[in-house]
Amino acid sequence: MEIERIRVKIGSGEYHFSDHAVKRMIKRSIDRVEIEDTVLAGEIIEEYPDDKYFPSCLIYGRTKSGRHLHVQLSLPPTVVIITAYDPDETEWIDYRIRRKKE
Repeated sequence: MEIERIRVKIGSGEYHFSDHAVKRMIKRSIDRVEIEDTVLAGEIIEEYPDDKYFPSCLIYGRTKSGRHLHVQLSLPPTVVIITAYDPDETEWIDYRIRRKKE
Protein backbone atom coordinates (compact mmCIF):
# COMPACT_ATOMS: atom_id res chain seq x y z
CA MET A 1 0.00 0.00 0.00
CA GLU A 2 1.44 3.31 -1.01
CA ILE A 3 1.24 6.09 1.53
CA GLU A 4 2.22 8.61 -1.14
CA ARG A 5 -1.15 8.18 -2.90
CA ILE A 6 -2.87 8.86 0.41
CA ARG A 7 -0.70 11.90 1.10
CA VAL A 8 -1.53 13.39 -2.30
CA LYS A 9 -5.25 13.11 -1.55
CA ILE A 10 -4.87 14.57 1.95
CA GLY A 11 -2.56 17.35 0.77
CA SER A 12 -4.98 18.41 -1.96
CA GLY A 13 -8.03 18.23 0.32
CA GLU A 14 -9.55 15.32 -1.59
CA TYR A 15 -10.91 13.49 1.45
CA HIS A 16 -13.82 13.62 3.83
CA PHE A 17 -14.72 12.51 7.34
CA SER A 18 -17.19 9.81 8.31
CA ASP A 19 -19.85 10.77 10.84
CA HIS A 20 -18.14 8.40 13.27
CA ALA A 21 -14.80 10.20 12.83
CA VAL A 22 -16.34 13.61 13.43
CA LYS A 23 -17.99 12.44 16.66
CA ARG A 24 -14.78 10.84 17.92
CA MET A 25 -12.65 13.84 16.95
CA ILE A 26 -14.93 16.18 18.90
CA LYS A 27 -14.90 13.87 21.91
CA ARG A 28 -11.10 13.51 21.77
CA SER A 29 -10.32 17.14 20.88
CA ILE A 30 -8.64 16.25 17.59
CA ASP A 31 -8.87 18.81 14.80
CA ARG A 32 -8.61 18.58 11.02
CA VAL A 33 -5.09 20.03 10.92
CA GLU A 34 -3.87 17.36 13.36
CA ILE A 35 -5.32 14.67 11.08
CA GLU A 36 -3.53 16.17 8.09
CA ASP A 37 -0.23 16.50 10.03
CA THR A 38 -0.46 12.89 11.15
CA VAL A 39 -1.09 11.48 7.69
CA LEU A 40 1.37 13.71 5.85
CA ALA A 41 4.24 12.83 8.21
CA GLY A 42 3.09 9.38 9.28
CA GLU A 43 3.49 5.76 8.32
CA ILE A 44 1.11 2.89 7.68
CA ILE A 45 1.29 0.49 10.62
CA GLU A 46 -1.63 -1.84 9.84
CA GLU A 47 -3.58 -2.70 6.70
CA TYR A 48 -7.19 -3.88 6.55
CA PRO A 49 -7.81 -5.10 2.98
CA ASP A 50 -11.12 -6.75 3.96
CA ASP A 51 -12.53 -3.88 6.03
CA LYS A 52 -16.31 -3.52 6.26
CA TYR A 53 -16.93 -1.02 3.43
CA PHE A 54 -13.59 -0.32 1.72
CA PRO A 55 -10.00 -1.44 2.18
CA SER A 56 -8.40 0.75 4.82
CA CYS A 57 -5.27 1.23 6.86
CA LEU A 58 -4.09 2.59 10.19
CA ILE A 59 -1.55 5.39 10.11
CA TYR A 60 0.64 6.41 13.02
CA GLY A 61 2.13 9.87 13.07
CA ARG A 62 2.81 12.93 15.14
CA THR A 63 1.30 16.33 14.80
CA LYS A 64 3.45 19.42 14.49
CA SER A 65 2.94 19.94 18.22
CA GLY A 66 4.24 16.42 18.92
CA ARG A 67 0.94 14.68 19.70
CA HIS A 68 0.94 10.97 18.85
CA LEU A 69 -2.13 9.98 16.80
CA HIS A 70 -3.56 7.01 14.98
CA VAL A 71 -5.78 7.70 11.97
CA GLN A 72 -7.75 4.99 10.21
CA LEU A 73 -8.78 5.86 6.67
CA SER A 74 -10.01 4.22 3.50
CA LEU A 75 -7.68 3.94 0.55
CA PRO A 76 -7.67 6.00 -2.64
CA PRO A 77 -9.40 6.79 -4.87
CA THR A 78 -11.94 7.71 -2.14
CA VAL A 79 -10.19 8.68 1.08
CA VAL A 80 -12.51 8.76 4.07
CA ILE A 81 -11.21 9.39 7.59
CA ILE A 82 -12.87 6.59 9.56
CA THR A 83 -11.59 7.39 13.04
CA ALA A 84 -8.72 8.99 14.93
CA TYR A 85 -7.44 8.55 18.45
CA ASP A 86 -4.53 8.93 20.83
CA PRO A 87 -2.90 5.49 20.99
CA ASP A 88 -2.89 3.90 24.44
CA GLU A 89 0.70 3.08 25.45
CA THR A 90 -0.53 -0.04 27.26
CA GLU A 91 -1.88 -1.39 23.94
CA TRP A 92 0.97 -0.34 21.63
CA ILE A 93 4.73 -0.78 21.54
CA ASP A 94 6.33 2.47 20.38
CA TYR A 95 2.84 3.47 19.10
CA ARG A 96 3.42 1.20 16.08
CA ILE A 97 3.11 -2.44 17.12
CA ARG A 98 -0.03 -3.79 18.74
CA ARG A 99 0.72 -5.59 22.00
CA LYS A 100 -0.47 -9.18 22.14
CA LYS A 101 -3.26 -9.81 24.59
CA GLU A 102 -2.44 -12.31 27.27
